[in-house]
Amino acid sequence: MRWGALINIVVLAILVAFIAQPQWFEPVFAPLAKEGQPVIYTQNTVLNLVLSHLGLVLAATLAGAVLAVGLAILVTRPFGREFLPLSRTLANVGQTFPPVAVLALAVPILGFGTAPTLLALFLYGLLPIFENALTGLSSVPPQVAEAAEGVGMTGWQKLTQVELPIAMPAILAGIRISAIISLGTATIGSTVAASTLGETIIAGLINSNIAFIAQGALVVALLAIIINDLLQVLERRVSRYRLAAR
Repeated sequence: MRWGALINIVVLAILVAFIAQPQWFEPVFAPLAKEGQPVIYTQNTVLNLVLSHLGLVLAATLAGAVLAVGLAILVTRPFGREFLPLSRTLANVGQTFPPVAVLALAVPILGFGTAPTLLALFLYGLLPIFENALTGLSSVPPQVAEAAEGVGMTGWQKLTQVELPIAMPAILAGIRISAIISLGTATIGSTVAASTLGETIIAGLINSNIAFIAQGALVVALLAIIINDLLQVLERRVSRYRLAAR
């Protein structure tokens, strides 16, 4: 067995064990808590926080992928090239605008909870997907596009049967980067009452309990490692399938 696969199994086992039985890890976190402080966060279950956190990240990443890939397709068509500067500007603004500022502006309109967090994650994850999709679609060799047109493919057939399959590894890489960014960023959603793993971190900050902070950060880090590796495996398989199909 490869070392990478062995490490992934260990990481997954630790994460599952902590979600199922967090009290087993009390000896690990006890040195981080002050005398008399609770060691394990119990105001909400780890499973609930993980599911809510992942749900937010999944929804924001999927919505961002639909919009960003759609924009990339639009601006790589002859009729849409004039919109490239505008699309790039919109994606850049989403990435450069601090998520905390998005939350502060969105709360008066959307209220506290999930909605402003989802908006912040959606905007923050647009740029990597858009730029990777743009790179992938722009890298299609001209002779391949001409050959597709030469055999009578329509624009839709050329897009779905030639361009998107060639660009798919780059698109998936952008989605992976966006998802990993969102995993960490979603923790700030708890500052506006969204249920995320940031809840334990904020509870730790309020009570000066480093054990709570470490628990939230550890689970987010383990999730990021597992999801990053899973999406990398998917990228490799898509790349191999594309090469085999040539």
